[in-house]
Amino acid sequence: MPYAQGRVIHDADSHIMESLEWLPSYAEPAIRDRLLSLKLEAGGAGAAKAIRLAQERQQDPAATAAIAENVVAGPKGWAAYGAMDPSERRRALDDLGFSRQLVFTTFAGSQFMPSKDLNVKYGGARALNRGIAEWCAGDDRLVAVGVVPLDDPERARAEVEFAIGAGCGAIWVPAAPAGDRSPGHPDLDPVWRRLAETGTPFMLHVGATAPVLQPAYHENGHPRPKDWLGGGENLRAKDFFALSFAPQNFLCSLALDGVFDRHPGLRGGVIELGAGWVPDMLRRLDQAWKGWRKTDPVLGALSMPPSEFIRRAVRFTPFATEDAGTIIREGGPELFLFSSDFPHPEGTKNPIERFEATFDGLGEDVKDRFYRRNFEDLFTAA
Repeated sequence: MPYAQGRVIHDADSHIMESLEWLPSYAEPAIRDRLLSLKLEAGGAGAAKAIRLAQERQQDPAATAAIAENVVAGPKGWAAYGAMDPSERRRALDDLGFSRQLVFTTFAGSQFMPSKDLNVKYGGARALNRGIAEWCAGDDRLVAVGVVPLDDPERARAEVEFAIGAGCGAIWVPAAPAGDRSPGHPDLDPVWRRLAETGTPFMLHVGATAPVLQPAYHENGHPRPKDWLGGGENLRAKDFFALSFAPQNFLCSLALDGVFDRHPGLRGGVIELGAGWVPDMLRRLDQAWKGWRKTDPVLGALSMPPSEFIRRAVRFTPFATEDAGTIIREGGPELFLFSSDFPHPEGTKNPIERFEATFDGLGEDVKDRFYRRNFEDLFTAA
């Protein structure tokens, strides 16, 4: 019996767990040897061993059968059924019961996104987009999420075109300035226009950019602790507190620079960055607009308050550990999405139960938005 049942549920966050050779195998020869190392230290000291054991398990039918049922409550990370092998993921999705599932990479971006060399950065993105599109091909439930750096507008536009043509259904962009530009700069309008006209949403996700928290805040005179998973995505308490700053800055720029006004069909998701901060961000966006629209011609020309652009265009995933019910009541039912984060342990072994525990008093229409319709809204072409 599938884990998700009784309603249509779309999953706005899942991942593949890459092997050491995964990204290089899709890279052009000129780029392959210039890719950075796969930064597995974020996965814990035993990450390389975990990859080896997972690959060995795939060759063992008995061990595979033992974890192929009740997938959501089974092993996580590389050890999960369907974490590395696409044919396993299709069978895992049968057990999970989700109707559609966004599929992100986990560590591959660390091999090119930090590079100052744009050839490496865009060559790595090309490799990732080939790989994730191939991984998800053959099952319409799996929505491949490609990656496009925004540093160079012309290259970004070309990579969006390639990723969509390869089969990516969404595009992950860093929640950061576009090189030396705002992401709302008119030079990037061809990127946003193409996403809007093809019904391809952009995605912001944890891990695609440098931490907003300045490293000095961790120098507190005490030994540096392990994160709460002993690895995972290498977040600690102070990092968690600052997690929302990057997406807020990015969305503020898109809204106040007029991107959502110029491209009304543009849609976006903010994934695995929490959602408790969203209602306050919307209030402050409108406060900024009211305070400066008479002196800032760009703000003065906006066709409606910036919070309304966000409500129309952007959807957010609460963490399973957040009080999603309170967030929905305060922010509005149109803004939030279900996600499992499979096969990462952060998604927990029963995310539906955790969300439902906070939903007392929410009507069926609100729940249907959370589990299904808000996801579908992201993929509506202009």
